[in-house]
Amino acid sequence: MNPNKALWEKGDFTRIAASMRESGDALVASLGITKDLQVLDLGCGDGTTAIPSARRGANVLGVDIASNLVAAGNKRAQAEGLTNIKFQDGDATNLSELKDESFDLSMSIFGAMFAPRPHDVAKELVRVTRSGGRIVMGNWIPGDPTLVAQILKISSAYTPPPPEGFVSPMLWGVESNVVERFGQAGVDKDRISFSRETYTFTFDASPVTLVSLFRDYYGPTMNAFEAASKNGKAEDLQRELEELFVSQNQSADKNKTHIPATYLKVMVSV
Repeated sequence: MNPNKALWEKGDFTRIAASMRESGDALVASLGITKDLQVLDLGCGDGTTAIPSARRGANVLGVDIASNLVAAGNKRAQAEGLTNIKFQDGDATNLSELKDESFDLSMSIFGAMFAPRPHDVAKELVRVTRSGGRIVMGNWIPGDPTLVAQILKISSAYTPPPPEGFVSPMLWGVESNVVERFGQAGVDKDRISFSRETYTFTFDASPVTLVSLFRDYYGPTMNAFEAASKNGKAEDLQRELEELFVSQNQSADKNKTHIPATYLKVMVSV
């Protein structure tokens, strides 16, 4: 199996995505999505940004490498009675099933950044977006002190070194890399802009409970705990993550979670 597919099908990201719905809707609201806009959500998961786009009247295609998340997205859309959205399996590095210039807006929020060949991702995003259209990405930032970058940093300390040739997904959070990747896909740097934005994880239980969800359902953290267990260090990893989540929780109620995380918002005019 494709290792990236195996990683994201390993757990059940819908359990984590439940804490991301509120910010997902707010992000979509900032994009000016209108009725009948043709929208691609690449690496869409179960629809955290795809479904709010469809609620606003856009015609939405959600593409994800994890079949379980595609099924969950279609189930959510059906439950809401949304007929203007469809989820399907696909690889962000090769969207051969999609025609050139099919979308007015192609977005990927914490999705395509995890695909293994970033230049292919940029090339495909540009190819399927119509001239005059937009690409929007949300990417976590390497070394950032907020939640997700720190989760991945802590987890990586407990896992074996990546294979030779591995390109860190976090490099999508470096502006010069983004410019270079889209540049190779034919986009001038003056058509690319950036801002640093906040995405908030909101969860109706304690931060420690949210750590448990990451441990049980989030592929990268699951792998870290498996490796840590083999070395007798699972308790150390658990303690580090609990300290991180508790220290970053901004809720006045210790039994609720409200943790902001900084990300790089990438906007490309095609």
